[in-house]
Order: sequence, then C-alpha cells, then structure tokens
Amino acid sequence: MKDVVLKIKGIQKNLDGEDNTIELITEGKFYKKNGAYYLVYEESEISGMEGSTTTLRIQDDKILMKRFGTSNSKLIFEKNKRHKTSYHTQYGDFDMEVATNKIEVDISDLGKGSIKLSYRLVISNAVESNNQLTIDIS
Repeated sequence: MKDVVLKIKGIQKNLDGEDNTIELITEGKFYKKNGAYYLVYEESEISGMEGSTTTLRIQDDKILMKRFGTSNSKLIFEKNKRHKTSYHTQYGDFDMEVATNKIEVDISDLGKGSIKLSYRLVISNAVESNNQLTIDIS
C-alpha cells in the first residue's frame, strides 16, 4: 500500500446547461491486488459527503466506485454500458442509473497517473446530468 495525493475534479452539467464544478486535493492510499488497482480516500465537506470513504477498483475498462459512511453507494463505470444501482443517504434512498460514455485509465504500478470519466447520471428517473470526473494521482 502506498500513500498518494489525489487531485479530483468533478464537473456536473444539468440539462439546462448549468455547470457545477468541485475540485478537491486529498491524501489517499493506492495498491494493486488480484490484477486490479485500488484507490481509497476520505470524502470531505467540499464534496458534500463528509464522513464517507470512497474506494475505486480499477480493472481493464471498468471502474467500480464504492462509498461507505454517511452516504452509501456502488457505481459501475463501463464504456457504452448502463448500470442501475441504489444510492443510500441520510435523506433517503434513491435509484440511480449510470451510462458511461468515456473511460480513460493511465496508471502505473507505482501509483502515478490519471483516470478520466464521462458519464450520464439519472437519479430516480427525474434528475439528469452529464458528468466528467478526472482524478490525477501522484
């Protein structure tokens, strides 16, 4: 397990074209296990999920994002595929669908590199947004 610094940038664009950008720099852990890379970090007040731990499992062209704590979710990002899941928060549970358009992973065994995702998110068949997520690892 290796200590890393993560620079995370998320851009969410709703159907009206309004952007919401969140940028976060945090410390995390990186390791490789059974042919997959893992990133683990604590969420902060900036992301709105303070008290949650996020784990990314990166393997081939598929990324599994799990969050535990004040909010619990499991998102699967896989190019040109849709995945349905539930999102559990302190305010209630929501159904979500993730449709990934682009997934780019460039990570070395040393724990340096980047992840770029582009995806559409639909929450409870009502709220829809186009999202971009970039994670730089150093």
